[in-house]
Amino acid sequence: MGVEVFEGDLLQTEKLANALQGIDVVIHLAAQFRGIDEATAKLSNIEASIALASAALDADVPRFVFASTNLVYGAGIHNRPSREEDVLRPAFPYPQTKATAEESLLRLHREKGLGLRIVRFGFVYGERDPHVTEFLPIMSNWNLGKRLHMVHHADVSQALLLAASTHGIDGHIYNVADDSPITVEELFRLHGRTDIHVTEAMQQEFNPWDMIVDTTRIREELNYRPIFPSFYTARDAGAL
Repeated sequence: MGVEVFEGDLLQTEKLANALQGIDVVIHLAAQFRGIDEATAKLSNIEASIALASAALDADVPRFVFASTNLVYGAGIHNRPSREEDVLRPAFPYPQTKATAEESLLRLHREKGLGLRIVRFGFVYGERDPHVTEFLPIMSNWNLGKRLHMVHHADVSQALLLAASTHGIDGHIYNVADDSPITVEELFRLHGRTDIHVTEAMQQEFNPWDMIVDTTRIREELNYRPIFPSFYTARDAGAL
């Protein structure tokens, strides 16, 4: 699609400032999130993010979009979807490192003028993406009625472009998800898993608002409207 690809290392800080000369916006998507130790996660997700943001400041890049996750909210403690201003209570290393990186980048925004925009994604899926099927074994320990908020690749791209191109939103944070959270049972069934043996773990109590987010802000401020408002619409459109 006309993209010029360069391979590099975010921790090669001496090369970052030169690489960013003349750039209008940095969209920071790189992260380690599965099957790594805590030290690697901190190095990749926190220190590398700070290094890239600092290099963007040195190169006078006006806008910096940071991809985060709705897992930073932790288990739902409110009787409503999670909102951007809620206190973060991430429960395991990946979202913990994302929450720490967010805090560090927001400090750079306040103290040094980093043109930061943070987008917190729901469960990402899309065409030829094995994320759902890889995650099904983990979901086998969840209550079948538990819902999760998802977001298709096309809407990830839409949200990133909106965050990157909209003026006057430095320091703002946006939840990104579709309009129709889906249950664990539906995901199993839609992936041909109809022979589920219901275990004790699948019947445990859960907060119905866990992993559900409020997308009012991105809809009102950035005019975001999901291209695929549900997993079903993506399936019916052949976008899986």
